[in-house]
Amino acid sequence: MSEGQPSPAFTPRVFSGIQPSGGLTLGNYLGALKRFADSQNSGVQSIYCMVDMHAMTVWQDPAKLARATRELCAGFIASGVDPDRSILFNQSQVAEHAQLAWIFNCVARMGWMKRMTQWKDKAGKNQENASLGLFAYPALMAADILVYHATHVPVGEDQKQHLELTRDIATKFNNDFGVEFFPITEPVIEGAATRVMSLRDGTKKMSKSDPSDMSRINLTDDADAIATKIRKARTDPEPLPSEADGLAERAEARNLVNIYAALENSSVEAVLAEMGGKPFSEFKPRLAELAVAQLAPISGEMARLMQDPAEIDAILRHGAEQARAIAQPILARTYDIVGMVR
Repeated sequence: MSEGQPSPAFTPRVFSGIQPSGGLTLGNYLGALKRFADSQNSGVQSIYCMVDMHAMTVWQDPAKLARATRELCAGFIASGVDPDRSILFNQSQVAEHAQLAWIFNCVARMGWMKRMTQWKDKAGKNQENASLGLFAYPALMAADILVYHATHVPVGEDQKQHLELTRDIATKFNNDFGVEFFPITEPVIEGAATRVMSLRDGTKKMSKSDPSDMSRINLTDDADAIATKIRKARTDPEPLPSEADGLAERAEARNLVNIYAALENSSVEAVLAEMGGKPFSEFKPRLAELAVAQLAPISGEMARLMQDPAEIDAILRHGAEQARAIAQPILARTYDIVGMVR
């Protein structure tokens, strides 16, 4: 674990959630799914959630939301997250998330919510027509984490603000009621490619919403598509540098080297020690070969799982039962603390 230690009163536990809004990318894999699979060897209990209630803060087609939830679960499993070693479930099956979120709605302050970057970005100039759920989502996010007394949350650098608000809510609740009940959750930020950038513009994050499919590698892409997208990824005419400092002003080069390092479980320095001085005409085929070897089996396994939705639904139901067994006593104690009669 990184960035500090939780209170010794709390059993170490990892929680993370991903929105089932469709279209898992290489960024989701390297920034989250691969890390989740690798962390299963740590011995710390891990809880991973398809946050379908968060997805609903903006309009979702019901059929597409259901499919995206199952596809996300398939992506977790195909990436190596074992439902027998980690808890996998979808948020709406565990009512304790929404119940604790209401209490946190009453703890959090309006000013905190208004400062959230995601609120400003998604609502934009049309805030009066944005959903109340979109405004209040950080309280639900805090409930997602704290209903399990999660001590650590894997996040990218761009998500630290969200976790800081969770810490603020936990601190205020504990202070308001004179208890040390909720942990002050720590972020876990690590890895060479926790933020994967667009293959067409190295200054922008890889996104499933980008109009150009060539900007991203989808986890449903086959081997030919993966190789083609890497070969056509934007670069500059200079050869690769021999040291990481040489990537400072070269966004596209830095992105591809980061991707290579993350796929290989290596470091940027190690990649450049081997590939420094070589042109992209030599580097890209190596990267394409590595990416196909890592990602093509994932897309194949996702396709297999999606052919049997009942298998996925059974995994999610079992995970929800496991999650609820942890969440119920924590919510019950929360009710006692705030004076709600049970």
